[in-house]
Amino acid sequence: MYAISLGDDGAELRPLEPWQAGEFLAHVERGREFIGQYNGLPDLITDLASSRAFLQTYADKLAADAGRICGIRTGGELVGAVSLRTMDVAQGTAEAGCWLEPSAVGKGLVTRAVRVLIDWAIEERGIHRVEWWVVAENAPSIAVARRLGMRKDGVLRESYLYRGKRYDEEIWSVLAPEWRAASRGV
Repeated sequence: MYAISLGDDGAELRPLEPWQAGEFLAHVERGREFIGQYNGLPDLITDLASSRAFLQTYADKLAADAGRICGIRTGGELVGAVSLRTMDVAQGTAEAGCWLEPSAVGKGLVTRAVRVLIDWAIEERGIHRVEWWVVAENAPSIAVARRLGMRKDGVLRESYLYRGKRYDEEIWSVLAPEWRAASRGV
């Protein structure tokens, strides 16, 4: 299995696959409350079977060239993940997503990992537009979008029903020419 270095601190980005369901479940358990603030993942991953099914969904997306998921690791331990929740190569669009367990927050891991994923989507798969959907109250995730050079496209008012409460969602995006210009320092 390959690993992509995320910097001098030893953090790595690696694919997540169904055979890693036990490790993935343990990761979700460690971060269940924190991850679940705005992300429904902990409601989906409740046991080994649901963990395996979730990872299989992404294995199927990968096989169909319609998405992917990669784990963020520090010291060999799974501490978070980034994904292309959707990817439509024909339309040139993708939606990136992420989460971390509390022990990994504040180290720039998500920004570094999403940067790798966006670069791959644009340069290898020809994606033109990468979106970032975020609950308007999730300031850390909005900060990631800003650090990645994304622009806020708009707000979908009370569009996200989560655990009985309606939230506004912000949509941020970066276009391939903007990404390339920023990468070159233009």
